[in-house]
Amino acid sequence: MTHVYDKTTTGLLLVDPYNDFLSEEGKLYPRTKEVSESVNMIEHLKQTVEGARKAGIRVFYVPHHRSEPNDFDTWLHPTPYQLKAKEGQVFAKDSWGGEFHPDFQPQQGDVIIKEHWGSSGFANTDLDHQLKMHGVQKIIVVGMLANTCIEATARFGMELGYNVTLVRDATSAFTKEALHAAHEINGPTFAHAILTTEELLAKL
Repeated sequence: MTHVYDKTTTGLLLVDPYNDFLSEEGKLYPRTKEVSESVNMIEHLKQTVEGARKAGIRVFYVPHHRSEPNDFDTWLHPTPYQLKAKEGQVFAKDSWGGEFHPDFQPQQGDVIIKEHWGSSGFANTDLDHQLKMHGVQKIIVVGMLANTCIEATARFGMELGYNVTLVRDATSAFTKEALHAAHEINGPTFAHAILTTEELLAKL
């Protein structure tokens, strides 16, 4: 199957490009460091975003909820993952860790989506609406983490009728096993294409 990425119908979804994930001093960087460096993730993420911009493809920022001290206090069913994020104040609101990494600052024409509470950038946000309003039918999903927010967002996108592309080396995970599962086991069940950054850029 040949994949054509037309700028009028393709959108790049940049998921959770926070300092806490992408900067060496970030709270979660030590947990992804080995995997990120093994695939040269930061460089590939930069190349993907730059390549998309150069091709005229709109960038949609898909950010996770920024932690606040009283998060989930009144919730009936917060997950252990959510409670752990609250405890560590990951991507804390009004903190350096909750800011977008310097290399991934929004530019004019980009769209910043409402923050997602769980893993999917579509659930309880305006992502689907914004994509439809901008004529997007094909989504390229990059950022963090491969087996959580990337997978949940991409899978949800497929269910909503979008054509989905994953980029193997423009994402990371806490373990090599998780990255492997995201692309070799789970990804093929919902993604229309799973490419390397080099393969993607050649198509843009």
